[in-house]
Amino acid sequence: MTNIAICAPATPIDREHQAALEALVAAEFPGHRVTFHEQCFERAGHFAGDDLLRLTALLECANDPAFDVVWFAKGGYGSNRIAEAATRQMNRAARTKTYIGFSDAGYLLAALYRDRIGQCVHGHMPVSARSEGGKEAIRRVLRWLEGDTSGVEPSLDGTTPAAAFNLITLAMLTGTPMMPDLTGHVLMVEEVSEHLYSVDRLFFHLAGTLPRIAGLRLGSVTDVPENYVEFGQSEEDIARYWCARAGIPYLGRALIGHTSANRVVPFGLASPPART
Repeated sequence: MTNIAICAPATPIDREHQAALEALVAAEFPGHRVTFHEQCFERAGHFAGDDLLRLTALLECANDPAFDVVWFAKGGYGSNRIAEAATRQMNRAARTKTYIGFSDAGYLLAALYRDRIGQCVHGHMPVSARSEGGKEAIRRVLRWLEGDTSGVEPSLDGTTPAAAFNLITLAMLTGTPMMPDLTGHVLMVEEVSEHLYSVDRLFFHLAGTLPRIAGLRLGSVTDVPENYVEFGQSEEDIARYWCARAGIPYLGRALIGHTSANRVVPFGLASPPART
């Protein structure tokens, strides 16, 4: 049995999300058990409770040896506000766990990966359990936890370490103490709800701040707002342009992003957990 704790380091979910995930797990994944921390449903303005409540819930899930996995319930801005404090207070049990999320949860994955705490995994989150496409993306995560690699990003070859981030999250991380060393990694990035000129601006920043990575792959760039004038370059044009200027090998596309096609990306050179 894989015991999975779910907390919300950024924004809240509701009881319908909980019910949808619990039903999916009960029907299809009897080898998993999910436990939602009550903090997931708290509200303090934008956040799922204030910073202290969110931090406390995360630490309760991470430091409890009864849990094997900590799964972040939802993205939305906020996890950066508690990430450094969380990693400083994680115990030995926390260092054996798998941590799963993407989008804003990338702040936590970055801090954990920097400090070599557990196994960090880019993957879909419980908030998507109410849609059919979201359920399929969640199934990839749950299957990976069973040892099934069919839902992993297909370009991963097991010989080069990898990491995956939302583009704006990664740009905000650079230059901060939370930024992990990505030297030699294949870096995958995706974005949602940003103008193409903003995507270009984010690549400009990263091109000047990233270490010597093995290469970059571009995931989905979705829900791009309409601007008063067309930018004139596609998202892939932008990625190629800045990779060329920075001397970063552009490796093509990746199946990651804020879509139901989102694939699992274990950070580093990770194998899936052993089947239970």
